[in-house]
Amino acid sequence: MQLEQLLATMTPEIYLKLRSAVETGKWENGMKLTEEQKEYAMQAVMLYQGKVEQSGEHMTVGENGEIIQKSRQQMKQELQHQTTNQSSIAKFGQDDI
Repeated sequence: MQLEQLLATMTPEIYLKLRSAVETGKWENGMKLTEEQKEYAMQAVMLYQGKVEQSGEHMTVGENGEIIQKSRQQMKQELQHQTTNQSSIAKFGQDDI
């Protein structure tokens, strides 16, 4: 399968399942990944992260396959920017719950 075909058929749900499988070493049903499955799943996850997902995570794979790590300062600035852009946060009193 060509890379473009793989990306075109990979939904965000499939990506999340593959990512979870790579992280845990198991499929959703509890079956353990073989080394070959783990290798292919990891490659698919890295390809998706690099070409499709624009992630705000600390470490991701860039479009050209390079590892992108954000500094603590960059993460702090992004968090502050996100917090500033949020119009309001729902607040509840003790008796509201």
